[in-house]
Amino acid sequence: KAAASLPLGRMGTLDEYGKTIAWLASPAASFVHGHALMFDGGGVSAPL
Repeated sequence: KAAASLPLGRMGTLDEYGKTIAWLASPAASFVHGHALMFDGGGVSAPL
């Protein structure tokens, strides 16, 4: 029920979270510093 209120209409999968974490730990993200990366399916931008 809560997932329906997200802009994507669903919760993230373990694979999606895992890929995000793997990217953050990889050299590809070496220029990302001091930033809070939100990977919540748009939950932060969803209306209250």
